[in-house]
Amino acid sequence: MTEAKIAEEAREPEPVVHEGVHNYSSEDEWVKPEDPLLLERLEWFKDQKLGLMMHWGPYSQLGVVESWALSDGDADWARDCIDWGVEGEELKREYFDLNRTFNPIRFQPELWADLAAEGGFKYLTFTTKHHDGFCMWDTHTTDYRITGPDTPFHRHKYADICKNLFDAFRSRGLAISAYFSKADWHTPDYWAPGMERGEKMWRGPSYDPAAYPWLWEKFVKFTHEQITELMTRYGRIDMLWLDAGWVNAGSGQDIRLGELVDEIRREHQPWLLSADRTVGGPYENLITPEQTLPERPLNVPWESCITMGTSFSFNYEDRYKSVRELVHLLVEIVAKGGNLALNVGPQPDGRLPAAAIQGMKGLGAWLAVNGEGIYGTRVCETYASADKKIRFTRKGSDVYAIRLYAEGDTVESELEIPAVGEFRGAELLGSEEELTLRQTNDGIVVELPESVRGGETPIALVIRLSEA
Repeated sequence: MTEAKIAEEAREPEPVVHEGVHNYSSEDEWVKPEDPLLLERLEWFKDQKLGLMMHWGPYSQLGVVESWALSDGDADWARDCIDWGVEGEELKREYFDLNRTFNPIRFQPELWADLAAEGGFKYLTFTTKHHDGFCMWDTHTTDYRITGPDTPFHRHKYADICKNLFDAFRSRGLAISAYFSKADWHTPDYWAPGMERGEKMWRGPSYDPAAYPWLWEKFVKFTHEQITELMTRYGRIDMLWLDAGWVNAGSGQDIRLGELVDEIRREHQPWLLSADRTVGGPYENLITPEQTLPERPLNVPWESCITMGTSFSFNYEDRYKSVRELVHLLVEIVAKGGNLALNVGPQPDGRLPAAAIQGMKGLGAWLAVNGEGIYGTRVCETYASADKKIRFTRKGSDVYAIRLYAEGDTVESELEIPAVGEFRGAELLGSEEELTLRQTNDGIVVELPESVRGGETPIALVIRLSEA
């Protein structure tokens, strides 16, 4: 083993990803920005509560996990769905050639934006580039892009997918968060041919950046140029959402991110939030749990990115969460002070799955009535009742008690709400009736109207409690 190889092995970071799911930074690693504008934007972010996340690219044609099957180091889990008799180098060749058949001619960005607005979403986090290196914008840095000559969709009027999506969502008042992978397994400046890490590739570079600084510098410049394109040619970007947390200075993979983000804020987008996930420090402005949520409220800005089905990218056999599950998930996250980035994987033909559309519309219908208890709220000192049937949020002097119901539950005539303050009035959102309440030693009891006690079990009832 060479000295460079030994140095590389010694610097290999602790895993930040287990089977494609990222862990998340602790509150202790969060650094409060000093810039007043960024602090203002973080308060804006905490008001939004619901974002739409989308993983989409050539891999959607296969219905397999995005990118990860390319990494030999992750083959034990990422290739368990590869069933067409290929492995290793042949698999990589076939995967990287998927751009030659990616032709989503049924893509309708305006329709997607309408569905998002109807669903109550407030921002879009879209995968401009995943670890496989395929770019969903008209980049000048590589032909491995949606507008590249080998990609049949490059002739389509919506060929620059990022531009058309971002413009459509902005026109509906939604903010834009650009997902970007700091790793790139397609460019020879990261996975360099002939410089494989042993006999197998892993998620990091194929060489030791310290031993080949000139090659690493090429990759840094390539990355800076790509991010700069997105930040200067695609209108207002509210957040740069960075994946591949193993690419960081501590692991020997320093892309000088701070230098780039500072320049973008100084010269182009001063309001830009950055989410350098799992890295910590001044450029991880918000913490991003994945497929999970913290056990208790966090006192820093955060969002959980969770799939509407079981996978981030399109899966032909996927199972989607019910509207009830989605609402309860959102309420749990918001009660703990976070946002939900709900992921939908578009189909390879450019449409959204019917089950995803149904979920988005159902979520929007509930929020149209009850959104007052969700958007713009903050953590209540008591965020949940002891029996976990009620969650609480706060906005100004009002507290919202959100009673969650399982399918088939009977709605009680009197709802017992534990002590979270002293109140002079109670009102059920969606109803003009003032509710009768009485104080008890343990809190208050609210009499629920007859209109919600019969028929189909509600997903959740939201009661506004006005302080005395």
